[in-house]
This record gives sequence, structure tokens and C-alpha cells, in this order.
Amino acid sequence: MSAVPKPDTQAERKAFYDRIDSRNVTPLWEVLHGLIIKEPNTLAQPFLWPWAQMRPWLMEAGQLISAEEAERRVLVLENPGLRGKSRITNSLYAGLQLIMPGEVAPAHRHSQSALRFVIEGNGAYTSVDGERVFMAPGDFIITPSWTYHDHGNPGNEPVVWMDGLDVAIVELFDAQFLERPEARVQSTSKTQGESFARFATTMLPVNYKTTSHTSPLFWYPYDRSREALHALSKAEPVDPAQGWKLRYANPGNGGYPMPTIATFLQLLPKGFKGQDYRSTDATSFCVMEGRGTFHCGGQSFAYGPKDVFIAPSWRHWHLDADEESVIFSFSDRPVQQALDLWREQV
Repeated sequence: MSAVPKPDTQAERKAFYDRIDSRNVTPLWEVLHGLIIKEPNTLAQPFLWPWAQMRPWLMEAGQLISAEEAERRVLVLENPGLRGKSRITNSLYAGLQLIMPGEVAPAHRHSQSALRFVIEGNGAYTSVDGERVFMAPGDFIITPSWTYHDHGNPGNEPVVWMDGLDVAIVELFDAQFLERPEARVQSTSKTQGESFARFATTMLPVNYKTTSHTSPLFWYPYDRSREALHALSKAEPVDPAQGWKLRYANPGNGGYPMPTIATFLQLLPKGFKGQDYRSTDATSFCVMEGRGTFHCGGQSFAYGPKDVFIAPSWRHWHLDADEESVIFSFSDRPVQQALDLWREQV
């Protein structure tokens, strides 16, 4: 014989919940359905930021505030489903940074790791931990956690790059730190490309040892990466979902350049019709070359050079290429793989 619930059960439960709530306790059975869900259900949305729209806004910002006043003159790319959080995905930040001729973005360091992917312009430099390199479009540059860095533009044209940082990941652990030195530009004692000479030739210094998970190489020039993709396209059949795709690597251990952010470069042949793909790492893309269409979550976005777009976690997406295309991307895959959480599905 089944028990008949008392008519005042709901009232008794509410009174109990109210009592324990006053001591910061809540019943799991009231919230379990929202904590443990069947599959990812992110608030992030697919979206594309067209360069034709972003560039005029960047140039306008360049007239309104100096790089030194702003510390970093950046237009943050906020995912439309995450407005107000300065995030392009749940875990990562992205923005477009402008430095005008004659400007300096002053030195600082922070516990967040950062990447730069140069979009437009020549003549600017970035200095990382005492080494200065001049940047060119398509170059991928990293700023390891807690290393001093500053940027300058002694050239004669504006330079723009995309920033990507693990701000939300560091915030999750309450491990945010920032420090500004007295000097606005750090002293550079290393020659340009010194780290490249040591670590980018498939060889390592004989006495190389490190306990860091961050790459000792911080400058990955585009011409080398583009050449590698071209060679791969001649040697291997095209992947039906990704085209020809390479990940940037830490030459010291073969892992990712940064412990929290994975970076990739892929080549799509003209006429490519990508197969549907999804993974748990939401991915941000920046087009270096070519035109085509990005399809995600039932939406389609025409892409062109320098456009940025986002594929949220566990949303089906694919790429079609009207022209041969080269696309840079980044995600939080290293963290997910380290925690045995990452999944993909083709």
C-alpha cells in the first residue's frame, strides 16, 4: 500500500528550506537538475565580427584615446550570449588591439597568459621578458604568465592584433595578479629572434631544462607556419572536417605553447565543403587569407580576411571555402585535456 503524502508536505518542506537557508545551506535535490546536465548547454552564441566594421571603430578609438592613457587600447569582442563579462567564450577573453605610429603601450605583467595574432600593419614591436621582436601580419606571439611585456610602434602605419587571454580561467581560481614597473618600457638585453634561434630549429640548447609549462619560444612567424601548411597539403589528403590543420607547439616538451590556451592554423583548399564537427572546447577563429562561409548552430556567416568568429562549445559547425583560406584559431583545449574532459565528434 503506497503512502499518502500529508497535505501540508509542501509547507513543511518550505519551512525546512527557509531554516537551513539562513545558515547558507540548500538542498541538492532542488538544484541537481541544473548542476548535472545531459550535455553542454552554453549561453555563448555563434557570431562573426567583420573586419570592415571593426577597423573603422579601431581607428576612431585611436583618435579618442592614446595607447598610454588606455594602457591597452583594445575593443573587447564580447560574445552576444555573455555580454558584460568581457568574454568571447565562457573561459577566454579576446579583443582587437591598436597601436598607432609613435605610440608605446607601457610595460606591465600579469598572472594571465596572453596570445597575440597580428592582423594588420608592419613596424610595431612587442617586448617580452627582455627580448624585442618586430611583428608582421600572421605572426603568433605569446606572453607567458607573469612576464613583463610592452608594445611600441616606431613605424609609420597603424598595427592591429588580436589578443586572447585566459582571464576567466585565472579568475575561477582567484589567482589574478598585476604589476606595473616604474619604467614604462622595459630594457631589452636580448637580440631579436634570440629565442627563435635557440628553440625553433628542431634543436634545443644542450643544457636546456625547464619546470615551466609555457613555451620558451614566444614568436612564431607566419611565413614559417604558412610554409609548413603548404608542405602538408602536398603530402597528405585533406581532412574532411578541418582541411589541413596544425597546432602550434612548445618545442621544449611537444605540448601546447601555453598551459591554458591551444592555438592552431589551418588551410582550406578552394571549393572545400567541410564536414560537420563539434567539440567541448569553444573555439575563436581569425581569418588570415581567403573567403568562404562559417556555418554554426543553424546560422551562416560569410567570412573574409581579418574577420573573427566563434564556435561555442558542443555546437555543430563546419567551414566552406570559396577561396583558398588560412585560418588561425584558439581554445581552452589544454585545460580540458589535462582534466580528462575534452570530447569531439565528427
